[in-house]
Amino acid sequence: MTTPRPKGRGTRLSVCFLYIAQTHQILHSLPIAIALAKGWPDIDVHIATTTQEHLDYVRELLDALNVPPIPSRLLPPTWLRNLRLKGASTPPKALMLAANARRLARYDAIVTPERTTALLRKLGVKDTKLVYTQHGAGDRGGPFEPRLKQFDLVMAAGPKQRDRMLDEGWVTPQTCAMVGYPKFDIIDALPGSPLPTFPQAKPLVLYNPHFHPTLGSWPRWGRQILERFAADERYNLIFAPHIRLFEGADPRTIEALAPFVDHPRIHLDLGGPAAIDMTYTRAADIYLGDVSSQIYEFLRTPKPCLFLNASDADWRDDESFHHWRYGPVLEGVDDVDDVVQAVASAARGHGDYVEAQKRGFAESFDLRDTPSSVRAAQAIVDRLPVMKHRAR
Repeated sequence: MTTPRPKGRGTRLSVCFLYIAQTHQILHSLPIAIALAKGWPDIDVHIATTTQEHLDYVRELLDALNVPPIPSRLLPPTWLRNLRLKGASTPPKALMLAANARRLARYDAIVTPERTTALLRKLGVKDTKLVYTQHGAGDRGGPFEPRLKQFDLVMAAGPKQRDRMLDEGWVTPQTCAMVGYPKFDIIDALPGSPLPTFPQAKPLVLYNPHFHPTLGSWPRWGRQILERFAADERYNLIFAPHIRLFEGADPRTIEALAPFVDHPRIHLDLGGPAAIDMTYTRAADIYLGDVSSQIYEFLRTPKPCLFLNASDADWRDDESFHHWRYGPVLEGVDDVDDVVQAVASAARGHGDYVEAQKRGFAESFDLRDTPSSVRAAQAIVDRLPVMKHRAR
């Protein structure tokens, strides 16, 4: 469906849900678009993407959910959409924003799960409300940064995220709304991706390294971890890193994974739908990772975790590593020859961490009877002053 140009202020209010980054971010704001379109029919809700893959994924999700269609389109120009720098999966974000600033300025609000969109303020988009939904509820310090001040509304999944943003001065009580976790709404409504099949049923470990070049465990230990699990028969392993880890990777890096492709106890997924839609975090029995926010999605049900301190970080009093309190941390070693045994020990000792996991989940997600996506949609409406009297 082709999206008509927004009519401008003075007729119907229009809100654009914008996707200019990786596919995994779509699941964090699309449920809000659905809730807004269903609950406030007098607001025009549009979806704009910068790749055909993103547009196809959005439409597949809408079809799977059997919801009324939401007008969606690709942003121009075509030549820029086709530009990929260093093997990136999306065109350059800043250039796409610059090329579409005037078009986006016609909307009353732009909702985005990433922070580069704050650049629109420097591109002359002054009157349009900018809304940042977040795309995770993790602890890593990177997302807590000055660009948050450019948004009229920054959403928080729970008190931990909200309080840190307030304490560090990135938001104010007026520009922050604690709405829960809309991704859970859409995940619960979807059928889920197919799980890999293994010849023998064994406890399932999810290895989920982050893309951060130093905090992530892949550069230093990743290959060894795959080799150790390939040689040990106690577990089945899903290797599903953050989808940005292998984005633009040298082909030789991908080819180096060939020995594990047909392994009977190892499944590799470098960025398919199951790697982003919680299929693996829900199915896995044990989590093995470093600083990814997916740990909190995994802990929706308390389960054993083992964390990898490959950077020798001084983490104990650092809030950016708060999640390392939910399981033992493998550190102070030059190699990970004993990683499988460490996983087994983490599973046996899980009882020591259950209460900490429950507290951590409650601090991270403020979940209520009203769906998070509806609460988030209401927060957007509340920032559109002329619509306040129509709020649900």
